[in-house]
Amino acid sequence: MPALCRDCTTLLDKSGPSCPVCGGRRWVRHAELADLTIAHIDCDAFFASVEKRDRPELRTMPVIVGGGQRGVVAACCYQARIKGVRSAMPMFKALALCPGAVVIKPQMSKYAEASRAIRTLMMDLTPLVQPLSIDEAVLDLSGTAALHKAPPAAVLARFALRVEREVGVTVSVGLAPNRLLAKLAVERDKPRGFAVIGAAEAATLLAPEPVSVLPGVGPVQARKLQALGLVTLGQLGSLSPREAAAKLGEDGPALAARARGEDRRRVDPARDTKSISAETTFERDLRAVPELEAVLWRLSEKLARRLKEKDFAAGGVVLKLKTAGFALRTRHARLTAPTRLPDTLFAAARPLLAREADGTAFRLIGIGAQPLLSGDGADRGDLLDLESPRRAARWNAMEQLRARFGEAAVMRGIVAKRG
Repeated sequence: MPALCRDCTTLLDKSGPSCPVCGGRRWVRHAELADLTIAHIDCDAFFASVEKRDRPELRTMPVIVGGGQRGVVAACCYQARIKGVRSAMPMFKALALCPGAVVIKPQMSKYAEASRAIRTLMMDLTPLVQPLSIDEAVLDLSGTAALHKAPPAAVLARFALRVEREVGVTVSVGLAPNRLLAKLAVERDKPRGFAVIGAAEAATLLAPEPVSVLPGVGPVQARKLQALGLVTLGQLGSLSPREAAAKLGEDGPALAARARGEDRRRVDPARDTKSISAETTFERDLRAVPELEAVLWRLSEKLARRLKEKDFAAGGVVLKLKTAGFALRTRHARLTAPTRLPDTLFAAARPLLAREADGTAFRLIGIGAQPLLSGDGADRGDLLDLESPRRAARWNAMEQLRARFGEAAVMRGIVAKRG
């Protein structure tokens, strides 16, 4: 059976307990190892790993990246995960589970820099790189063996070692014939893992797994499937297209196919960004409209910057609120024309907030752009809004002043009044 030494990236027809080239013992063995081309790369506990890279004294300690007592966990290292800490968990719960953890406020610019460095290394492997998040991407290495003088498996092992050496964090690799199986593979071996799922074994390997392991199947859908007697992927995958449609609706046949490991999605470097948003969790619950509006304005400015950075415009806004009891509320409003100006975003979200701010205590507020539109047509003005170009010019001037003299150089009255 083909075997790959992950320590020196030598590919052999068979292997013993240690590599005859380097003496390493980290082997990947699989019958289809030399033929598979789709890889899912996932950085291990990315934010926490970057922090440990920069602060070696924390290497053996549990680290949580997140807000204060009122915030949530953005990321945590594996020592903290062993204690039960998870991403998106309220910080007070995380600290109750792991009281000795070191809590570090997120530094997104630093994580973005590390992400860009890793993305650059990915592009050295293949132009077919589809980012999925700041710490995750899927790659198609079809046709690259001649260029790299090695099959994709060996190229990916070299890549993982290079990331460790040049960026200072570790990654896990899932290798498979399609995107779904590559994602499932990477989840099987973390951290610093390298797992393979082949086409021939996929249906059999997945059959005993619970339906909840399938990406996109959340707790609610899993319970619905279980209520229908579909507890495992094998049971779900055994449905014919007609049976799946009858039991699960029009999406049923596709879901059953995914349960068998089938996936026709291509790796698409030009995949559209699905959403852009900005949100914050308060240090204390807020009820008063003026306080909530002041925060909403700051988030509108942040959203406007992100839209400009990614060359998008908002065709509408989504207001997100989370109550003190963790109940989530989302409200939508369409815009008459595409925008990436904060005052237009704020003006659309403000009435939505006014209807919800009825004395309820809120712990979180956010604003997002939906739908996302091309930035080309943003804020050009029309007969209904002749001032848009002028407001766009004022906003750009304000941003230039802030870039030179700091964020506090220019402030809107709604923020200044709140101090």
